[in-house]
Amino acid sequence: DVMEGVHKDMVVGSCTDVVAGEGKIVTAGGFDSHIHFICPQQAYEAIASGVTTFLGGGTGPSTGTNATTCTPGKDHIRSMLQACDSLPLNIGVTGKGNDSEPGPLHEQAVAGACGLKL
Repeated sequence: DVMEGVHKDMVVGSCTDVVAGEGKIVTAGGFDSHIHFICPQQAYEAIASGVTTFLGGGTGPSTGTNATTCTPGKDHIRSMLQACDSLPLNIGVTGKGNDSEPGPLHEQAVAGACGLKL
């Protein structure tokens, strides 16, 4: 099915981004930019409500990070990215940005953190 107004003579402007969607389900989605990663069930609740993207942190239900939106250190970042790999969402993990040395900050970025929170 093609929505009304879309036809072969349709004018597409210079700012239009055309994405091939054959064989895919293409929908607009919400963006949760302050997620506390506590459990995988959050992904399914998000999808059911129209959210398709998470940006945040934590390491699940551990006491040290269940009330924060950043993931501590390169090993936890790698583990969280691996754990989220099978979830049906776009996911960005934020690391801890408070450090007196640049080394750990760089390590978190290399491990896959898409941002560092202060």
